[in-house]
Amino acid sequence: MNLTRKPEWLQKKITPSAHGEMEGLLKELRLNTVCQQARCPNISECFGKRQATFLILGRICTRLCSFCSVSKETPLALDPNEPVSVAEAVQRLGLAHVVITSPTRDDLADGGAAAYAETVARIRVASPRTKVELLIPDFQGDGAALATVVASAPDILGHNLETVPRLYGIRSGADYRRSLALLAEAHRLDPELKTKSGLMLGLGEEEGELFGVLEELLQTGCSYLSLGQYLAPSRQHYPVQRFVEPELFESYKQKALAMGFLHVESGPYVRSSYHAEQYGEREKKAAPK
Repeated sequence: MNLTRKPEWLQKKITPSAHGEMEGLLKELRLNTVCQQARCPNISECFGKRQATFLILGRICTRLCSFCSVSKETPLALDPNEPVSVAEAVQRLGLAHVVITSPTRDDLADGGAAAYAETVARIRVASPRTKVELLIPDFQGDGAALATVVASAPDILGHNLETVPRLYGIRSGADYRRSLALLAEAHRLDPELKTKSGLMLGLGEEEGELFGVLEELLQTGCSYLSLGQYLAPSRQHYPVQRFVEPELFESYKQKALAMGFLHVESGPYVRSSYHAEQYGEREKKAAPK
């Protein structure tokens, strides 16, 4: 099946006029964002609010996932000034919450873990009140790399499963069990650290498979969940198999919360970092005064 005609609930418009200030800052500081590289449909909304998800370790990925538009070429050397530049951008934008992610860099000995840790450290100095969320790759299962990132003490640590095990053929180089093990190990290393994961829907998953994944996520200690509609970046990418109705996304959210997740964002336009600042607010409101 190859669905190319979007339903009426997936007609969000991108308005480049809202991008000027953010694009100017990014160009000045020579920074990348996943908003641009992954062709996120929420880019105008977020850039208009002076929000961005920063893409560190360059913009080139060493894996060949068939659903992703991030560049797949020969990676360049890391920019040693990048952590400082990210921290400066966070400070200048006055961000209360920032999400830092990266392409997968299997060419690096530590997968980029040290750069993640330095970026957190630089942000803590430049903007100490900013909550820092990291969305990391799997580091090829390297426990030392993960420990380096956890030791940097982010406020939230995310790693996306993306889809159900049966469909992992679209995630070249990834391994479902390895990703689950990463989340479980992060929780073991720091039980107070909130972990987060996300899945794209509409790839051909069955409902029973989806909830099986959610059960396994909870067993790792995962607290936060995002569920969003997969949208193929081009005709050359893996085709959409289904457009999931907004009502079904809401139903999945309620069931996931009942299963034990502390916060769930679920909707056609939800992405890993969409409304990221709202995760954790539910617990605050429920906490006794």
